[in-house]
Amino acid sequence: MYNFVNSCEEDKKDKFSGDSGTFSDKRDGTIYNWVRIGGQIWMAENLAYLPSVNKVRDGSEDTGKENDSFYYVYGYDGEDVLAAKATNNYQIYGVLYNGNAAINACPDGWHLPSDNEWKQLEKHLGMADDQIILKNVWRGTDEGGKLKESGTTHWLSPNYGATNETGFSGLPAGTRVTTSFEYLGDLCIWWTSTPQSETWLYDRSVRYDISTIFRSYTHNLAGKSVRCIKD
Repeated sequence: MYNFVNSCEEDKKDKFSGDSGTFSDKRDGTIYNWVRIGGQIWMAENLAYLPSVNKVRDGSEDTGKENDSFYYVYGYDGEDVLAAKATNNYQIYGVLYNGNAAINACPDGWHLPSDNEWKQLEKHLGMADDQIILKNVWRGTDEGGKLKESGTTHWLSPNYGATNETGFSGLPAGTRVTTSFEYLGDLCIWWTSTPQSETWLYDRSVRYDISTIFRSYTHNLAGKSVRCIKD
C-alpha cells in the first residue's frame, strides 16, 4: 500500500488537476493516493507519517506529558520505527496519532481537516442540514457507506452499506484507548482539528455494521487515524 520513491519527478507535474492521483510526502518519501470529492481534495489513505513510535501504555495521560505528541501502530508495542513500519497493520492502516501529534502530522500543502470541512464533505454526500449539526449520534443515511472500502477483506461482516463510491477507501484502523488497542476491523475514527474544549477535539467515525457517520469529540490522549485535506 505504501511505497517509497524519489519525489523529484512528481514535483514537475500538476498532480491535482484531475479527480484522483498520487503524491509524495517529502519527509519520508511515502506515496499516497488522493481523491477529489466535491470541491475538496482528500487523501485516500490514512496518514502513515511515523517520526517515532510509542508503546501502547505511553501517552498524554502520563504526568508531565499532556502536551507531548504520541504515535502508535496498532498491535505493535515497541519503540523501533523500522520494526513498526514492517508490520502489516502499518502497511494497511497507517498510524494512530494522539491529538497533539495529529494537529501537525500532515505534510506540506495539506492539513488536518476541521469539523466544518468534514461537514462540507458530508453535505456533498447528501447529509441533510438538520443531521449535520448533531453530535454524539450516528447521523445521516448512507454517507458513511460512501466513504468505506467495500467488502470484508479488512472490515468485519457485514460492512453494511459500504460502496466506496467516493474513492475515499475508509479502512477499520481501530484506535488506541488509554493503555490498549481496540476495534481493528470494527471501526475507524478520524481526528478533526476543531477543539471542543482545551484538551478535546471533534472527530468522525464509521463502523462495520452501520452506513452513517458518527460525530463526537474525544480527549486528545486517544490514538486515532488522520486523513489530510489539501490546502
